[in-house]
Amino acid sequence: MEHVLDGTAIRSKDEFLDAVAAALSFPDWFGHNLDALYDSLRDLSWLPPGEHVLVWSAPEVLERADPGAYDAILDVLRDASEPGVLSYVLRPR
Repeated sequence: MEHVLDGTAIRSKDEFLDAVAAALSFPDWFGHNLDALYDSLRDLSWLPPGEHVLVWSAPEVLERADPGAYDAILDVLRDASEPGVLSYVLRPR
């Protein structure tokens, strides 16, 4: 199942966290930090079973606006990915 994250307006880590929480329907208890992002991506128990793919469109917007946040987020996405459960795709515009 694909979950599309529209990155055209994401220019900060906080904006990314809000957008990914919406795209993946994170529960209200999501902590809005990178540790909580990792934990939530490794759980996904609130979503239907099967493979989930986070499709991040226009990731270059955040990369240009805040390279440090972009790198840190990519590290979390890489670490949290698990074949058959969660993967991500960067889709530049």
